[in-house]
Amino acid sequence: MSVPSNKTVILTGASRGIGRAVAHALSQRGVRLVLNARGEDRLRETAEGCTGADARIVAGNAASASIAQKLVDEARDMGSFAGFIHAAGVLHPGPLLNEIEEHAFREVLDASLTAAYQLVRFAVPVLEGTAHYGAERGIAVFFGSGAAEIAQPGIAAYCIAKAAEEHLMRQLAAESDGVYTFAYRPGVVETRMQQQARSAEGGAADTLRKTFQSWKDEGRLIEPEESAQGLLKFIEQADRLHGRSIRIGEAV
Repeated sequence: MSVPSNKTVILTGASRGIGRAVAHALSQRGVRLVLNARGEDRLRETAEGCTGADARIVAGNAASASIAQKLVDEARDMGSFAGFIHAAGVLHPGPLLNEIEEHAFREVLDASLTAAYQLVRFAVPVLEGTAHYGAERGIAVFFGSGAAEIAQPGIAAYCIAKAAEEHLMRQLAAESDGVYTFAYRPGVVETRMQQQARSAEGGAADTLRKTFQSWKDEGRLIEPEESAQGLLKFIEQADRLHGRSIRIGEAV
């Protein structure tokens, strides 16, 4: 398949970093967008940079059923709804697992996992219905991470959330024949999450800061725009990636 030009895609986590870069890259390809993040001001800035096609914003927590439903309603209203890309994520770095406050743990899981579930809940039936009537399959893209396969003190909630999100992707792939779905691991990208980890506080902070700072010192970090282009290449091969977790630059 190709990047869905002249169609509409929902994008979460669009207010900054990789999400904003993906929004601008898709817009340049003529993709209409429904952009989501919790902060309206930054989300509006992203939309203003989407000069290649229409972009609407829906601010709020996509882990909420009402917000997820509104995202799908807006996408259907824009026409030719083709799928979603779930790029939202929260890190809360530093604490050991037993130190993480409940509200922070829930926030991390909501951003990656609960929001993913809500998008599946409301978007997939619509996309399956469209495919049933002969349209090309839609896409359901989740942002995974190498953290899904490791136990890293200081980002326990994030590791757990990404492991669960990637398994949700595999479950969807096993159940749905109306969407191509895969998890994209975007690489080690210079984002606010990286900055937060380099200045983390808590019982695991010393080790975490050293690890993340070493990536910056060694020049391993890539820019969000590079990661966004990597994702677009994979979307064009979504039919070959169904049910897979794939990292930037990996051969398909």
